[in-house]
Amino acid sequence: MVTPVENIEHLEIEHLEVGFDIPARPGMKEADIQTPCLVLDLDALERNIAKMGAYIKAHGMRHRLHGKMHKSVDIALLQMEMGGACGVCCQKVSEAEVFARGGISDVLISNQVRDPHKIDRLASLPKLGARTIVCVDALENIDELSEAARAHETEIECLVEVDCGAGRCGVSTPQEVLILAKAINKAYGLKFSGLQAYQGSMQHLPAYADRKAKIDAAVLLVKDCLALLDEEGLGCDIVGGGGTGSYYFESTSGVYNELQCGSYAFMDADYGRILDEDGKRIDEDEWENALFLLTSVMSHVKADRAIVDAGLKVQSVDSGLPVVYGRDDVTYLECSDEHGTIADPDGVLKINEKLRLVPGHCDPTCNIHDYYVGVRKGVVECLWPVSARGKAY
Repeated sequence: MVTPVENIEHLEIEHLEVGFDIPARPGMKEADIQTPCLVLDLDALERNIAKMGAYIKAHGMRHRLHGKMHKSVDIALLQMEMGGACGVCCQKVSEAEVFARGGISDVLISNQVRDPHKIDRLASLPKLGARTIVCVDALENIDELSEAARAHETEIECLVEVDCGAGRCGVSTPQEVLILAKAINKAYGLKFSGLQAYQGSMQHLPAYADRKAKIDAAVLLVKDCLALLDEEGLGCDIVGGGGTGSYYFESTSGVYNELQCGSYAFMDADYGRILDEDGKRIDEDEWENALFLLTSVMSHVKADRAIVDAGLKVQSVDSGLPVVYGRDDVTYLECSDEHGTIADPDGVLKINEKLRLVPGHCDPTCNIHDYYVGVRKGVVECLWPVSARGKAY
């Protein structure tokens, strides 16, 4: 059993009462947890982390855990301690600040930072003891970062972002990559450290073959980029990418050396639907559901419908509705702000009965909540803050 924070003293909430400011305390039974709230099955979480860690080690890779998924310092530390992760990647300067202050010493902002105030904060991150890396895709940004590094007398490492098909940030040709890499190398206070090559648009394609085709194209592009950089004597410490839906492709490509998997640790309903090479759902054959939105039945005046307290304000449904875990006799049908409607054709649910819901999309769902309630064998073991909750700037 590995849990980096086994009590809640560091939260300074001894004076808070369950149901007023916090949903649970260690030692409580799961049946007494206040809902709606996020519950972690610690055994499943640890098995997922250990499994990914063993896989990555066996394939000679590094794992830069994706902190934007859970936004938790405690879970990041667990992934580093138990899964051997080398550091964290996140999407915002404010997230990076939280992880750096929490003791994570290797932080990548896998995104562009262009606002002058954010760049200034980014340049001060090394003063917190963190290796600081950021993505770039424009020459102007290199000048902006260099000026801030000079002002703070710090070093910022830069990855050139390659657009592998997602159509968002990043440059699209090896020639553009080379131009940016050479400019970084010449800039004061900056260091060229490699490539960010994450193919995000294909992670949720259901068919294994469709995902593989997208990654094959990305790998060819990255190979061409690396060949051109090598001709110019520019090596890459990091060639990063890979997600829960594709890590097995990047890890066997001979090109990538860092993976950035996130959702594998929790699993959500949308990721769970994608299929592995044998046509099996990955939440059945590969990863366990470890994250749940715990909800309670609050009304059952209609014989075939139960109303629960988990509505839109405690979950994101952009990737679909949640799934009732471990049951096929009841179904989550729809939701409004404060209510969820459960189809209960046989009228089996009782008032105050609790259900575990698998969220449709874990990342934005976690960002809504203040705490994770860690449960082991039906008993609350820990309460972890969602440390970077709301850090969107």
